[in-house]
Amino acid sequence: MAQPQGTDAFLGKLRTLSHPDGSPIRALVADDDPHLAELIGIGLRMAGWSVELASDGPEAVSLAKEFRPDILVLDVMMPTFDGLEALQRIRSFQPGVLALFLTAKDSAEDRVGGLAAGGDDYVTKPFSMEEVLLRLYRLISRSGLADLGGNELVVGDLVLNEETREVRRGGEEIALTATQFELLRYLMGNARTVVSKGQILDNVWQSTGGDHGNIVELYISYLRKKVDAGRDPLIHTVRGAGYVLKPAR
Repeated sequence: MAQPQGTDAFLGKLRTLSHPDGSPIRALVADDDPHLAELIGIGLRMAGWSVELASDGPEAVSLAKEFRPDILVLDVMMPTFDGLEALQRIRSFQPGVLALFLTAKDSAEDRVGGLAAGGDDYVTKPFSMEEVLLRLYRLISRSGLADLGGNELVVGDLVLNEETREVRRGGEEIALTATQFELLRYLMGNARTVVSKGQILDNVWQSTGGDHGNIVELYISYLRKKVDAGRDPLIHTVRGAGYVLKPAR
């Protein structure tokens, strides 16, 4: 991997990313080359992220259960079991986690395998620190996990402007009522997180429990007709738990 020369200057060009509550983005880096993993970790910590390092697949899975990373950086080839299997195991208990694969320069099989396994992006070795940081930054920015500052919430191709109250998907404007807008804003502000009917009632209607759960179902239906109609769905029902809004794959 190229040495991270100029990384300070590069980071200065990127806005710091964090969760809406101000907590740092969490990244888990897994590679059996400890020097390489540490270099990536240093770069991400310089960007203000919280980072854990693993040296193989089992350690990555074990750390993920405790650390609950927002994004994974996984070497495809690791001892015991590889990055592809590590991703499958981690997504069994954390389905929405993002993943960037590190692949061999000349291995098209690695690259295709990583994306087929559900990877969100890949970088081929050798690579520069700036390339890894930029790709991770873009994945987090598109995911809706981070507070990007300004007035817009962005999840996939869905954009909500909190100041103008305009909503667009794929560049097409979507007209919403005031309550529909507030519901969508709440879902987008908690993108990739399952929220219950009770949480929605409390935050959108300032109501708790009772027999008002049906109103949530009704307004979710309204949103689906406007946001998801004729498109890959962003709004999903999690049976027995609530709803989640996440980017379409």
